[in-house]
Amino acid sequence: MRASDSEQRLPVFASLRGYRPSWIRSDVSAGLAIAAVGLPSAIAYPAIAGLPPETGLYASIAPLIAYAVFGPSRQLIVGPDAATMTVLAAVLATIFSTPGVTASRVAVAALLAIAVGALCLIARALRLGVVATFLSRPILTGFFAGISLSIILGQIGRLTGVKLEAGGLLGILEVIDKAGLIHWPSLALGLAMLLVLQAIRVRKLPVPGPVIVVVLAAVLSAVLDLEARGIALVGDIPAGLPKLALPAYSGVPFDVIVLGATAIFLVSYGSGIVTASSFADRGGDEVDPNRELTGFGAANIAAGFYGSFPVSASDSRTAVNLTVGGRSQIAAIVAAAALMAALLFLGPALRILPIPALGAILVAAALSLIDFGELRQIMRISRAEFLFALIALAGPLSFGVLQGVVIAVGATLVYVLYKSAHPRDAMLGRIPGRDGFYKLHRSPEARPVPGLALCIIEGSLLFFNCDNVKARLRAIASELPPGTEWFVLNASAIAQVDSTGAAMLARMAEEFAARGLALGLAEVHSEALGLLERAGVVDLIGATMVFDDLDDAMRAFRARECFLSVTEPS
Repeated sequence: MRASDSEQRLPVFASLRGYRPSWIRSDVSAGLAIAAVGLPSAIAYPAIAGLPPETGLYASIAPLIAYAVFGPSRQLIVGPDAATMTVLAAVLATIFSTPGVTASRVAVAALLAIAVGALCLIARALRLGVVATFLSRPILTGFFAGISLSIILGQIGRLTGVKLEAGGLLGILEVIDKAGLIHWPSLALGLAMLLVLQAIRVRKLPVPGPVIVVVLAAVLSAVLDLEARGIALVGDIPAGLPKLALPAYSGVPFDVIVLGATAIFLVSYGSGIVTASSFADRGGDEVDPNRELTGFGAANIAAGFYGSFPVSASDSRTAVNLTVGGRSQIAAIVAAAALMAALLFLGPALRILPIPALGAILVAAALSLIDFGELRQIMRISRAEFLFALIALAGPLSFGVLQGVVIAVGATLVYVLYKSAHPRDAMLGRIPGRDGFYKLHRSPEARPVPGLALCIIEGSLLFFNCDNVKARLRAIASELPPGTEWFVLNASAIAQVDSTGAAMLARMAEEFAARGLALGLAEVHSEALGLLERAGVVDLIGATMVFDDLDDAMRAFRARECFLSVTEPS
Protein backbone atom coordinates (compact mmCIF):
# COMPACT_ATOMS: atom_id res chain seq x y z
CA MET A 1 0.00 0.00 0.00
CA ARG A 2 1.34 3.42 -0.89
CA ALA A 3 1.88 5.72 2.05
CA SER A 4 0.13 9.08 2.13
CA ASP A 5 2.10 12.27 1.74
CA SER A 6 1.71 13.20 5.42
CA GLU A 7 2.93 9.76 6.40
CA GLN A 8 5.98 10.20 4.18
CA ARG A 9 6.78 13.55 5.82
CA LEU A 10 6.18 12.52 9.46
CA PRO A 11 6.27 8.74 9.81
CA VAL A 12 5.65 8.73 13.60
CA PHE A 13 3.98 5.47 14.63
CA ALA A 14 3.22 4.80 10.95
CA SER A 15 3.48 1.07 11.62
CA LEU A 16 0.67 1.25 14.21
CA ARG A 17 -1.92 2.89 11.98
CA GLY A 18 -4.99 0.71 11.73
CA TYR A 19 -4.02 -1.29 14.83
CA ARG A 20 -6.67 -3.74 16.05
CA PRO A 21 -7.13 -4.67 19.74
CA SER A 22 -7.40 -8.33 18.72
CA TRP A 23 -3.70 -8.26 17.73
CA ILE A 24 -2.42 -7.55 21.26
CA ARG A 25 -2.22 -11.20 22.36
CA SER A 26 -0.16 -12.29 19.35
CA ASP A 27 2.04 -9.18 19.64
CA VAL A 28 2.81 -9.89 23.31
CA SER A 29 3.66 -13.53 22.51
CA ALA A 30 5.86 -12.47 19.61
CA GLY A 31 7.60 -9.83 21.74
CA LEU A 32 8.51 -12.35 24.44
CA ALA A 33 9.81 -14.76 21.77
CA ILE A 34 11.88 -11.98 20.19
CA ALA A 35 13.41 -11.18 23.57
CA ALA A 36 14.19 -14.86 24.22
CA VAL A 37 15.93 -15.22 20.86
CA GLY A 38 17.59 -11.81 21.06
CA LEU A 39 19.08 -12.24 24.54
CA PRO A 40 21.84 -14.73 23.57
CA SER A 41 22.95 -12.75 20.51
CA ALA A 42 22.71 -9.49 22.45
CA ILE A 43 25.26 -10.84 24.93
CA ALA A 44 27.43 -12.61 22.34
CA TYR A 45 27.66 -10.11 19.47
CA PRO A 46 29.52 -7.28 21.30
CA ALA A 47 32.52 -9.61 21.72
CA ILE A 48 33.09 -9.39 17.92
CA ALA A 49 34.00 -5.72 18.34
CA GLY A 50 35.65 -6.07 21.75
CA LEU A 51 32.73 -4.40 23.57
CA PRO A 52 31.24 -5.42 26.92
CA PRO A 53 28.13 -7.64 26.82
CA GLU A 54 25.78 -5.05 28.32
CA THR A 55 26.15 -2.89 25.19
CA GLY A 56 24.42 -5.65 23.24
CA LEU A 57 21.47 -5.48 25.61
CA TYR A 58 21.35 -1.70 25.28
CA ALA A 59 21.43 -2.12 21.47
CA SER A 60 18.42 -4.45 21.76
CA ILE A 61 16.27 -2.03 23.78
CA ALA A 62 16.45 1.63 22.71
CA PRO A 63 16.71 0.97 18.93
CA LEU A 64 13.63 -1.28 19.01
CA ILE A 65 11.57 1.50 20.56
CA ALA A 66 12.98 4.13 18.20
CA TYR A 67 12.21 2.02 15.12
CA ALA A 68 8.70 1.30 16.47
CA VAL A 69 8.12 5.06 16.62
CA PHE A 70 9.74 6.12 13.34
CA GLY A 71 10.04 2.96 11.21
CA PRO A 72 7.58 2.16 8.42
CA SER A 73 7.46 -1.64 8.68
CA ARG A 74 4.94 -3.40 10.89
CA GLN A 75 7.05 -6.50 11.45
CA LEU A 76 10.74 -5.70 10.87
CA ILE A 77 12.85 -5.98 14.02
CA VAL A 78 16.16 -4.15 14.41
CA GLY A 79 19.07 -5.11 16.63
CA PRO A 80 22.68 -6.32 16.66
CA ASP A 81 23.76 -7.79 13.35
CA ALA A 82 26.78 -10.01 12.72
CA ALA A 83 27.90 -8.30 9.51
CA THR A 84 27.54 -4.82 11.00
CA MET A 85 29.43 -5.87 14.13
CA THR A 86 32.31 -7.22 12.06
CA VAL A 87 32.67 -3.97 10.12
CA LEU A 88 32.38 -2.05 13.41
CA ALA A 89 35.22 -4.16 14.82
CA ALA A 90 37.44 -3.24 11.87
CA VAL A 91 36.57 0.47 12.18
CA LEU A 92 37.33 0.45 15.92
CA ALA A 93 40.65 -1.29 15.27
CA THR A 94 41.57 1.49 12.82
CA ILE A 95 40.50 4.25 15.20
CA PHE A 96 42.38 2.89 18.20
CA SER A 97 45.53 2.51 16.14
CA THR A 98 45.48 6.31 15.68
CA PRO A 99 47.74 8.18 18.12
CA GLY A 100 46.03 10.49 20.59
CA VAL A 101 42.69 8.68 20.90
CA THR A 102 41.73 8.67 24.58
CA ALA A 103 38.04 7.87 24.37
CA SER A 104 36.73 4.53 25.60
CA ARG A 105 35.86 1.83 23.09
CA VAL A 106 32.19 2.01 24.12
CA ALA A 107 32.08 5.80 23.62
CA VAL A 108 33.56 5.55 20.12
CA ALA A 109 31.13 2.77 19.17
CA ALA A 110 28.24 4.95 20.39
CA LEU A 111 29.62 7.93 18.46
CA LEU A 112 29.77 5.79 15.31
CA ALA A 113 26.14 4.73 15.85
CA ILE A 114 25.05 8.37 15.96
CA ALA A 115 27.10 9.10 12.84
CA VAL A 116 25.53 6.15 11.02
CA GLY A 117 22.08 7.38 12.06
CA ALA A 118 22.91 10.87 10.80
CA LEU A 119 24.05 9.43 7.45
CA CYS A 120 20.73 7.55 7.21
CA LEU A 121 18.75 10.76 7.77
CA ILE A 122 20.91 12.73 5.32
CA ALA A 123 20.42 9.98 2.72
CA ARG A 124 16.67 10.09 3.48
CA ALA A 125 16.55 13.86 2.93
CA LEU A 126 18.37 13.44 -0.37
CA ARG A 127 16.18 10.44 -1.30
CA LEU A 128 19.21 8.20 -1.68
CA GLY A 129 17.46 4.97 -0.77
CA VAL A 130 18.76 3.65 -4.08
CA VAL A 131 22.14 3.24 -2.36
CA ALA A 132 20.68 -0.01 -0.99
CA THR A 133 20.97 -1.49 -4.46
CA PHE A 134 24.50 -0.24 -5.00
CA LEU A 135 26.02 -3.48 -3.73
CA SER A 136 24.58 -6.10 -6.06
CA ARG A 137 23.04 -9.26 -4.64
CA PRO A 138 25.91 -11.52 -5.86
CA ILE A 139 28.52 -9.21 -4.32
CA LEU A 140 26.54 -8.93 -1.06
CA THR A 141 26.22 -12.72 -0.97
CA GLY A 142 29.96 -13.14 -1.42
CA PHE A 143 30.79 -10.35 1.02
CA PHE A 144 28.54 -11.79 3.75
CA ALA A 145 30.15 -15.19 3.22
CA GLY A 146 33.56 -13.58 3.70
CA ILE A 147 32.27 -11.71 6.78
CA SER A 148 30.92 -14.95 8.25
CA LEU A 149 34.24 -16.73 7.77
CA SER A 150 35.96 -13.78 9.47
CA ILE A 151 33.57 -14.12 12.42
CA ILE A 152 34.25 -17.86 12.65
CA LEU A 153 38.00 -17.29 12.61
CA GLY A 154 37.57 -14.59 15.23
CA GLN A 155 36.00 -17.10 17.65
CA ILE A 156 39.04 -19.40 17.67
CA GLY A 157 40.47 -17.65 20.71
CA ARG A 158 37.19 -17.80 22.65
CA LEU A 159 36.67 -21.48 21.84
CA THR A 160 40.24 -22.54 22.64
CA GLY A 161 40.98 -20.21 25.55
CA VAL A 162 44.17 -19.08 23.78
CA LYS A 163 44.89 -15.35 23.70
CA LEU A 164 45.69 -14.60 20.07
CA GLU A 165 47.62 -11.64 18.72
CA ALA A 166 46.85 -12.29 15.04
CA GLY A 167 43.45 -12.31 13.41
CA GLY A 168 41.86 -13.91 10.37
CA LEU A 169 43.68 -16.76 8.67
CA LEU A 170 46.84 -16.00 10.65
CA GLY A 171 44.92 -16.85 13.82
CA ILE A 172 44.77 -20.50 12.74
CA LEU A 173 48.54 -20.60 12.36
CA GLU A 174 48.97 -18.94 15.75
CA VAL A 175 46.71 -21.52 17.43
CA ILE A 176 48.71 -24.32 15.84
CA ASP A 177 51.90 -22.69 17.10
CA LYS A 178 50.38 -22.34 20.59
CA ALA A 179 48.74 -25.77 20.64
CA GLY A 180 50.20 -26.46 24.06
CA LEU A 181 48.20 -23.53 25.51
CA ILE A 182 44.79 -24.76 24.30
CA HIS A 183 42.37 -25.06 27.21
CA TRP A 184 40.73 -28.34 26.29
CA PRO A 185 37.68 -28.05 28.61
CA SER A 186 36.83 -24.70 26.96
CA LEU A 187 37.21 -26.22 23.49
CA ALA A 188 35.13 -29.26 24.44
CA LEU A 189 32.34 -27.07 25.83
CA GLY A 190 32.34 -24.80 22.79
CA LEU A 191 32.24 -27.69 20.31
CA ALA A 192 29.51 -29.43 22.32
CA MET A 193 27.35 -26.28 22.27
CA LEU A 194 27.99 -25.90 18.52
CA LEU A 195 26.84 -29.48 17.95
CA VAL A 196 23.71 -28.79 19.99
CA LEU A 197 22.97 -25.72 17.85
CA GLN A 198 23.42 -27.65 14.60
CA ALA A 199 21.29 -30.55 15.86
CA ILE A 200 18.48 -28.15 16.78
CA ARG A 201 18.72 -26.53 13.35
CA VAL A 202 18.55 -29.89 11.57
CA ARG A 203 15.69 -31.19 13.74
CA LYS A 204 13.87 -27.85 13.46
CA LEU A 205 12.82 -27.78 17.09
CA PRO A 206 10.24 -25.13 18.08
CA VAL A 207 12.60 -23.57 20.66
CA PRO A 208 15.44 -21.54 19.05
CA GLY A 209 18.88 -23.06 19.43
CA PRO A 210 20.58 -20.04 21.10
CA VAL A 211 17.92 -20.03 23.84
CA ILE A 212 18.54 -23.71 24.59
CA VAL A 213 22.30 -23.25 24.54
CA VAL A 214 22.20 -20.25 26.90
CA VAL A 215 20.00 -22.09 29.41
CA LEU A 216 22.05 -25.29 29.13
CA ALA A 217 25.37 -23.45 29.43
CA ALA A 218 24.16 -21.48 32.47
CA VAL A 219 22.99 -24.69 34.19
CA LEU A 220 26.30 -26.43 33.45
CA SER A 221 28.22 -23.41 34.70
CA ALA A 222 26.29 -23.38 37.98
CA VAL A 223 26.32 -27.14 38.57
CA LEU A 224 29.90 -27.89 37.48
CA ASP A 225 31.43 -24.58 38.62
CA LEU A 226 33.04 -24.01 35.21
CA GLU A 227 34.85 -20.92 36.41
CA ALA A 228 36.84 -23.05 38.87
CA ARG A 229 37.77 -25.32 35.97
CA GLY A 230 39.39 -22.44 34.12
CA ILE A 231 36.59 -21.70 31.66
CA ALA A 232 36.10 -17.96 31.10
CA LEU A 233 32.70 -16.50 32.02
CA VAL A 234 30.87 -13.36 30.91
CA GLY A 235 31.33 -11.77 34.32
CA ASP A 236 29.44 -8.97 35.99
CA ILE A 237 26.96 -7.02 33.91
CA PRO A 238 26.08 -3.55 35.25
CA ALA A 239 22.62 -3.57 36.81
CA GLY A 240 20.14 -0.91 35.81
CA LEU A 241 18.98 0.61 32.58
CA PRO A 242 21.20 2.62 30.23
CA LYS A 243 21.18 6.38 30.68
CA LEU A 244 20.67 8.94 27.94
CA ALA A 245 24.02 10.63 27.29
CA LEU A 246 26.09 12.13 24.50
CA PRO A 247 29.18 9.96 23.93
CA ALA A 248 32.52 11.62 24.63
CA TYR A 249 34.48 12.89 21.62
CA SER A 250 38.07 12.52 22.79
CA GLY A 251 40.85 12.72 20.25
CA VAL A 252 39.04 10.84 17.48
CA PRO A 253 39.75 12.47 14.09
CA PHE A 254 36.51 13.62 12.50
CA ASP A 255 37.41 12.26 9.08
CA VAL A 256 38.12 8.83 10.59
CA ILE A 257 34.68 8.83 12.23
CA VAL A 258 32.98 9.83 8.96
CA LEU A 259 34.83 7.26 6.86
CA GLY A 260 34.20 4.52 9.42
CA ALA A 261 30.53 5.42 9.72
CA THR A 262 30.20 5.42 5.93
CA ALA A 263 31.59 1.88 5.72
CA ILE A 264 29.24 0.71 8.48
CA PHE A 265 26.32 2.53 6.83
CA LEU A 266 26.89 0.83 3.47
CA VAL A 267 27.00 -2.66 4.96
CA SER A 268 24.33 -2.25 7.66
CA TYR A 269 21.85 -0.48 5.39
CA GLY A 270 22.53 -2.83 2.48
CA SER A 271 22.03 -5.94 4.61
CA GLY A 272 19.06 -4.33 6.37
CA ILE A 273 17.23 -3.64 3.12
CA VAL A 274 17.95 -7.17 1.91
CA THR A 275 16.39 -8.49 5.14
CA ALA A 276 13.45 -6.09 4.91
CA SER A 277 12.79 -6.97 1.28
CA SER A 278 13.02 -10.74 1.79
CA PHE A 279 10.49 -10.71 4.64
CA ALA A 280 8.23 -8.20 2.88
CA ASP A 281 8.10 -10.50 -0.16
CA ARG A 282 6.82 -13.33 2.03
CA GLY A 283 3.96 -11.16 3.22
CA GLY A 284 3.19 -9.61 -0.15
CA ASP A 285 4.30 -6.15 1.02
CA GLU A 286 6.63 -3.64 -0.58
CA VAL A 287 9.63 -1.91 0.96
CA ASP A 288 10.28 1.79 0.48
CA PRO A 289 14.06 2.15 0.96
CA ASN A 290 13.79 5.89 1.56
CA ARG A 291 11.29 5.48 4.41
CA GLU A 292 13.37 2.66 5.90
CA LEU A 293 16.23 5.16 6.12
CA THR A 294 14.17 7.12 8.64
CA GLY A 295 13.59 4.04 10.80
CA PHE A 296 17.21 2.88 10.63
CA GLY A 297 18.43 6.42 11.30
CA ALA A 298 16.27 6.76 14.43
CA ALA A 299 17.32 3.30 15.65
CA ASN A 300 21.04 4.06 15.30
CA ILE A 301 20.80 7.49 16.92
CA ALA A 302 18.93 5.94 19.85
CA ALA A 303 21.61 3.25 20.09
CA GLY A 304 24.34 5.89 20.24
CA PHE A 305 22.67 8.05 22.88
CA TYR A 306 22.10 4.99 25.07
CA GLY A 307 25.69 3.78 24.99
CA SER A 308 25.63 0.94 22.45
CA PHE A 309 26.65 0.49 18.82
CA PRO A 310 25.28 0.60 15.23
CA VAL A 311 22.37 -1.73 14.49
CA SER A 312 20.50 -2.99 11.46
CA ALA A 313 17.55 -5.21 10.63
CA SER A 314 17.84 -8.59 12.36
CA ASP A 315 16.81 -11.54 10.21
CA SER A 316 16.56 -13.99 13.14
CA ARG A 317 14.40 -11.70 15.29
CA THR A 318 12.21 -10.71 12.35
CA ALA A 319 11.76 -14.39 11.45
CA VAL A 320 10.66 -15.17 15.02
CA ASN A 321 8.26 -12.23 14.96
CA LEU A 322 6.61 -13.52 11.78
CA THR A 323 6.60 -17.15 12.91
CA VAL A 324 4.93 -16.42 16.26
CA GLY A 325 2.43 -14.10 14.62
CA GLY A 326 3.51 -10.58 15.50
CA ARG A 327 1.27 -8.08 13.76
CA SER A 328 2.88 -4.74 14.60
CA GLN A 329 5.73 -2.93 16.31
CA ILE A 330 3.99 -3.49 19.64
CA ALA A 331 5.89 -6.80 19.56
CA ALA A 332 9.17 -4.85 19.40
CA ILE A 333 8.14 -2.68 22.36
CA VAL A 334 7.22 -5.79 24.37
CA ALA A 335 10.59 -7.34 23.46
CA ALA A 336 12.38 -4.19 24.63
CA ALA A 337 10.46 -4.28 27.93
CA ALA A 338 11.33 -7.95 28.45
CA LEU A 339 15.03 -7.25 27.83
CA MET A 340 14.86 -4.37 30.32
CA ALA A 341 13.55 -6.85 32.87
CA ALA A 342 16.40 -9.24 32.04
CA LEU A 343 18.91 -6.43 32.51
CA LEU A 344 17.40 -5.56 35.89
CA PHE A 345 16.78 -9.02 37.34
CA LEU A 346 18.84 -11.67 35.49
CA GLY A 347 22.32 -10.25 36.11
CA PRO A 348 23.51 -13.18 38.29
CA ALA A 349 22.35 -15.75 35.72
CA LEU A 350 23.95 -13.87 32.83
CA ARG A 351 27.19 -13.46 34.77
CA ILE A 352 27.94 -17.20 34.82
CA LEU A 353 27.47 -17.75 31.08
CA PRO A 354 30.65 -19.40 29.69
CA ILE A 355 32.45 -17.52 26.92
CA PRO A 356 32.97 -20.67 24.75
CA ALA A 357 29.18 -21.14 24.59
CA LEU A 358 28.76 -17.59 23.33
CA GLY A 359 31.53 -18.26 20.81
CA ALA A 360 29.55 -21.27 19.58
CA ILE A 361 26.46 -19.08 19.17
CA LEU A 362 28.48 -16.62 17.07
CA VAL A 363 29.92 -19.43 14.92
CA ALA A 364 26.41 -20.81 14.30
CA ALA A 365 25.13 -17.31 13.44
CA ALA A 366 28.06 -16.82 11.05
CA LEU A 367 27.38 -20.13 9.33
CA SER A 368 23.79 -19.03 8.72
CA LEU A 369 25.13 -15.97 6.84
CA ILE A 370 26.73 -18.18 4.18
CA ASP A 371 24.06 -18.74 1.55
CA PHE A 372 25.45 -21.76 -0.29
CA GLY A 373 22.27 -22.13 -2.32
CA GLU A 374 22.49 -18.55 -3.56
CA LEU A 375 26.16 -18.98 -4.47
CA ARG A 376 25.33 -22.11 -6.47
CA GLN A 377 22.50 -20.27 -8.20
CA ILE A 378 24.80 -17.37 -9.10
CA MET A 379 27.40 -19.78 -10.49
CA ARG A 380 24.75 -21.52 -12.58
CA ILE A 381 23.30 -18.28 -13.95
CA SER A 382 26.43 -16.17 -14.52
CA ARG A 383 30.05 -17.19 -14.17
CA ALA A 384 31.10 -13.52 -14.33
CA GLU A 385 28.86 -12.56 -11.39
CA PHE A 386 30.08 -15.61 -9.46
CA LEU A 387 33.65 -14.40 -9.97
CA PHE A 388 32.74 -11.01 -8.49
CA ALA A 389 31.04 -12.80 -5.58
CA LEU A 390 34.28 -14.70 -4.92
CA ILE A 391 36.27 -11.45 -5.06
CA ALA A 392 33.92 -9.94 -2.47
CA LEU A 393 34.26 -13.11 -0.37
CA ALA A 394 38.05 -13.04 -0.45
CA GLY A 395 38.28 -9.35 0.47
CA PRO A 396 37.48 -9.61 4.22
CA LEU A 397 39.62 -12.75 4.58
CA SER A 398 42.69 -11.51 2.73
CA PHE A 399 42.80 -7.79 3.49
CA GLY A 400 40.56 -7.33 6.54
CA VAL A 401 36.90 -6.47 6.89
CA LEU A 402 37.21 -2.70 6.39
CA GLN A 403 39.31 -3.18 3.25
CA GLY A 404 36.80 -5.87 2.27
CA VAL A 405 34.08 -3.22 2.16
CA VAL A 406 36.25 -1.16 -0.20
CA ILE A 407 36.89 -4.26 -2.32
CA ALA A 408 33.15 -5.06 -2.45
CA VAL A 409 32.34 -1.50 -3.53
CA GLY A 410 35.22 -1.55 -6.00
CA ALA A 411 34.10 -4.88 -7.41
CA THR A 412 30.61 -3.43 -7.90
CA LEU A 413 32.02 -0.42 -9.74
CA VAL A 414 34.22 -2.60 -11.94
CA TYR A 415 31.29 -4.90 -12.71
CA VAL A 416 28.96 -1.99 -13.58
CA LEU A 417 31.62 -0.30 -15.73
CA TYR A 418 32.46 -3.56 -17.49
CA LYS A 419 28.81 -4.17 -18.37
CA SER A 420 28.29 -0.55 -19.43
CA ALA A 421 31.53 -0.41 -21.40
CA HIS A 422 30.45 -3.31 -23.60
CA PRO A 423 26.84 -2.59 -24.63
CA ARG A 424 25.20 -5.29 -26.68
CA ASP A 425 24.37 -4.73 -30.33
CA ALA A 426 22.38 -6.57 -32.96
CA MET A 427 21.44 -6.28 -36.63
CA LEU A 428 17.72 -6.05 -37.40
CA GLY A 429 15.61 -7.30 -40.27
CA ARG A 430 12.05 -8.14 -41.31
CA ILE A 431 10.12 -11.40 -41.25
CA PRO A 432 7.97 -11.79 -44.40
CA GLY A 433 4.30 -11.34 -43.62
CA ARG A 434 4.90 -9.77 -40.19
CA ASP A 435 5.12 -6.22 -38.90
CA GLY A 436 8.04 -4.93 -36.90
CA PHE A 437 11.76 -5.62 -36.89
CA TYR A 438 13.57 -8.64 -35.46
CA LYS A 439 17.12 -9.41 -34.39
CA LEU A 440 18.76 -11.46 -37.10
CA HIS A 441 20.72 -13.66 -34.69
CA ARG A 442 17.60 -14.58 -32.69
CA SER A 443 15.10 -15.04 -35.52
CA PRO A 444 16.45 -17.31 -38.28
CA GLU A 445 13.51 -16.46 -40.53
CA ALA A 446 14.27 -12.72 -40.37
CA ARG A 447 15.96 -11.19 -43.42
CA PRO A 448 17.95 -7.95 -43.73
CA VAL A 449 16.46 -5.18 -45.86
CA PRO A 450 18.48 -5.02 -49.11
CA GLY A 451 20.59 -1.87 -49.24
CA LEU A 452 19.55 -0.82 -45.70
CA ALA A 453 21.51 -1.87 -42.60
CA LEU A 454 19.56 -1.57 -39.34
CA CYS A 455 21.55 -1.82 -36.11
CA ILE A 456 20.51 -1.47 -32.46
CA ILE A 457 22.89 -0.49 -29.64
CA GLU A 458 21.59 -1.50 -26.18
CA GLY A 459 23.35 0.93 -23.88
CA SER A 460 24.25 4.57 -23.41
CA LEU A 461 27.01 6.21 -25.44
CA LEU A 462 29.32 7.65 -22.80
CA PHE A 463 33.02 8.49 -22.62
CA PHE A 464 34.10 5.12 -21.21
CA ASN A 465 32.44 2.92 -23.84
CA CYS A 466 32.71 4.97 -27.03
CA ASP A 467 35.89 3.24 -28.21
CA ASN A 468 34.24 -0.18 -27.86
CA VAL A 469 31.08 0.95 -29.65
CA LYS A 470 33.14 2.57 -32.43
CA ALA A 471 35.10 -0.65 -32.93
CA ARG A 472 31.86 -2.64 -33.15
CA LEU A 473 30.30 -0.24 -35.68
CA ARG A 474 33.42 -0.41 -37.84
CA ALA A 475 33.40 -4.22 -37.67
CA ILE A 476 29.71 -4.36 -38.60
CA ALA A 477 30.15 -1.92 -41.49
CA SER A 478 33.08 -3.92 -42.88
CA GLU A 479 30.87 -7.02 -43.11
CA LEU A 480 27.93 -5.38 -44.87
CA PRO A 481 27.07 -6.80 -48.31
CA PRO A 482 27.94 -4.74 -51.40
CA GLY A 483 25.24 -2.27 -52.38
CA THR A 484 24.35 -1.24 -48.82
CA GLU A 485 23.69 2.51 -48.93
CA TRP A 486 22.18 3.41 -45.55
CA PHE A 487 23.23 2.49 -42.02
CA VAL A 488 20.44 3.40 -39.59
CA LEU A 489 21.17 3.17 -35.89
CA ASN A 490 18.15 2.33 -33.73
CA ALA A 491 18.72 4.53 -30.66
CA SER A 492 15.64 3.44 -28.70
CA ALA A 493 17.83 1.64 -26.14
CA ILE A 494 20.38 4.48 -25.87
CA ALA A 495 19.26 6.29 -22.74
CA GLN A 496 22.11 8.81 -22.61
CA VAL A 497 24.66 10.37 -24.95
CA ASP A 498 27.48 12.63 -23.78
CA SER A 499 29.80 14.90 -25.78
CA THR A 500 32.27 12.04 -26.33
CA GLY A 501 29.47 9.88 -27.69
CA ALA A 502 28.37 12.68 -30.01
CA ALA A 503 31.93 13.09 -31.28
CA MET A 504 32.14 9.34 -31.89
CA LEU A 505 28.90 9.39 -33.95
CA ALA A 506 30.20 12.35 -35.97
CA ARG A 507 33.43 10.46 -36.69
CA MET A 508 31.49 7.36 -37.76
CA ALA A 509 29.27 9.46 -40.02
CA GLU A 510 32.38 10.80 -41.80
CA GLU A 511 33.96 7.34 -42.09
CA PHE A 512 30.72 5.84 -43.45
CA ALA A 513 30.31 8.70 -45.93
CA ALA A 514 33.84 8.03 -47.22
CA ARG A 515 32.76 4.49 -48.18
CA GLY A 516 29.43 5.65 -49.66
CA LEU A 517 27.34 4.75 -46.61
CA ALA A 518 24.88 7.28 -45.14
CA LEU A 519 24.40 7.22 -41.36
CA GLY A 520 20.89 7.65 -39.98
CA LEU A 521 19.36 7.68 -36.49
CA ALA A 522 15.95 6.42 -35.42
CA GLU A 523 13.96 6.64 -32.17
CA VAL A 524 16.41 9.03 -30.50
CA HIS A 525 15.32 10.17 -27.04
CA SER A 526 14.58 13.89 -26.85
CA GLU A 527 17.39 14.70 -24.40
CA ALA A 528 19.95 12.82 -26.48
CA LEU A 529 18.62 14.40 -29.67
CA GLY A 530 19.02 17.88 -28.20
CA LEU A 531 22.66 17.15 -27.35
CA LEU A 532 23.31 15.78 -30.86
CA GLU A 533 21.79 18.92 -32.37
CA ARG A 534 23.99 21.18 -30.24
CA ALA A 535 27.04 19.07 -31.10
CA GLY A 536 26.35 19.47 -34.84
CA VAL A 537 25.81 15.75 -35.46
CA VAL A 538 22.31 16.28 -36.84
CA ASP A 539 23.58 18.94 -39.27
CA LEU A 540 26.38 16.60 -40.34
CA ILE A 541 24.15 13.63 -41.20
CA GLY A 542 21.21 15.80 -42.29
CA ALA A 543 17.91 16.36 -40.51
CA THR A 544 16.22 14.10 -43.06
CA MET A 545 18.29 11.17 -41.73
CA VAL A 546 16.78 11.42 -38.24
CA PHE A 547 13.61 9.30 -38.04
CA ASP A 548 10.86 8.85 -35.50
CA ASP A 549 11.06 5.07 -35.82
CA LEU A 550 12.45 2.31 -38.06
CA ASP A 551 9.29 2.15 -40.14
CA ASP A 552 9.80 5.81 -41.09
CA ALA A 553 13.42 5.05 -41.93
CA MET A 554 12.44 2.17 -44.20
CA ARG A 555 9.72 4.20 -45.92
CA ALA A 556 12.20 7.02 -46.55
CA PHE A 557 14.75 4.56 -47.91
CA ARG A 558 12.23 2.97 -50.28
CA ALA A 559 10.93 6.38 -51.37
CA ARG A 560 14.52 7.33 -52.17
CA GLU A 561 14.97 4.14 -54.20
CA CYS A 562 11.81 4.89 -56.16
CA PHE A 563 12.92 8.46 -56.78
CA LEU A 564 16.34 7.30 -58.01
CA SER A 565 14.81 4.68 -60.29
CA VAL A 566 12.48 7.30 -61.82
CA THR A 567 15.20 9.89 -62.33
CA GLU A 568 17.80 7.51 -63.75
CA PRO A 569 18.30 8.08 -67.52
CA SER A 570 16.95 5.28 -69.72
